[in-house]
Amino acid sequence: MLRPRIIVCLDVKNGRVVKGTKFKGLRDVGDPVKLARRYEEEGADEIIFLDISASHEGRGTLLETVRRTAEVLFVPLTVGGGVRVVNDIDALLRAGADKVSVNSGAVRDPDVLTQGAERFGSQCIVISIDAAQEEDTWYHYTHGGRNRTELEAVPWARECVKRGAGEVLLTSIDNDGVRTGYDLELTSAVAEVVTVPVIASGGAGSTNHLRDGLTRGGAQAVLLAGILHDGLTTVGELKRTLIEWGIPVRPVPLPEATV
Repeated sequence: MLRPRIIVCLDVKNGRVVKGTKFKGLRDVGDPVKLARRYEEEGADEIIFLDISASHEGRGTLLETVRRTAEVLFVPLTVGGGVRVVNDIDALLRAGADKVSVNSGAVRDPDVLTQGAERFGSQCIVISIDAAQEEDTWYHYTHGGRNRTELEAVPWARECVKRGAGEVLLTSIDNDGVRTGYDLELTSAVAEVVTVPVIASGGAGSTNHLRDGLTRGGAQAVLLAGILHDGLTTVGELKRTLIEWGIPVRPVPLPEATV
């Protein structure tokens, strides 16, 4: 069985990493290349690079920024933003991405998932689901959380996996940036209906939250950003605590562990 993964997210706008709360109030937190390299050195198992304004602006991902980021990494890099057709997936993989995340483009044409999986393998295709709760239902949002769809997040995740997605990046808009923990009910609901790894995203504020996402939420990976960007902790510190608690994450790289 694969070890649980700790993934760091870089939300990128205009070539800079930004962070907000519930997808709003974005603030600049740094250069994606420098941050990607720093988080890998700290022990991140993967980096996710999301060009969060690409779909809203009707353009593709900033390929040059992706290339510069990929050049400094040895861990897997997932890239998303503005992916509409298979050729967009091809361009991102050629720019250095290991996996490509699709959100708005899959709502517009779900066949992009199937075509991408057939051409590149399902392990390259990540469906990104941004969900917000209304009463007892979570609805999927597109265009960086701007547009609510009529798609219910849980059955939409199942449908996307049937169409070829090899992983689900599941973000709770309600919990994003709040640092009160992942939406465990949402995460477990999706994990129960899909046969591929689920990445819990939105709300990480402590090591407890990472542990809960991996155990109570049923996720195979947990994503975090804000608490790292703000210097409240490091990937290494989080991993060492998880290992002490018996969560079998990958060990921290030696240089970080000996600081």
